[in-house]
Amino acid sequence: MLVLARLLEAGGISTVLITNMPSWAEVYGVPRALAVEFPFGHAIGLPNDTLMQTRVIHQALDVLKQADHPNTIIDSLLVWPGAQDEWRRRWQPGNPSPLIAAFIDDIRQARARLSA
Repeated sequence: MLVLARLLEAGGISTVLITNMPSWAEVYGVPRALAVEFPFGHAIGLPNDTLMQTRVIHQALDVLKQADHPNTIIDSLLVWPGAQDEWRRRWQPGNPSPLIAAFIDDIRQARARLSA
C-alpha cells in the first residue's frame, strides 16, 4: 500500500493511508497516514458499525486537508471497544495454513528462545 500511495501521489492523486502499523509507514515513507490502534483486518473499525467507520474516514480526510509535509502520520484518538486480545483471536483462522502447520514447532521454539 505504501508503494501504491507514492505512485498515485506521483500521478497527482492525493492519498491517505489508514494503517494499524504506523511504524512501517514511518520507516518506508508515505505521503499521509492515519494511525489506528485497531486489530488487523479492521482498519476502519468494527464490522457493521457505520458510525465508527464514518469517524475514521472523516479523520483520514482531515489528515488529507491538514498535512503540510510528506510522511505526515497522525494518530487517531479513537479507541477500539472491548478487549483487543479477543479480536486478535477472532482474526486468526480456525485452522492454521499448511505453511504454518508445517513450521509450528519451529515457531514455538523460536518464541521460547526469544522470551527466555
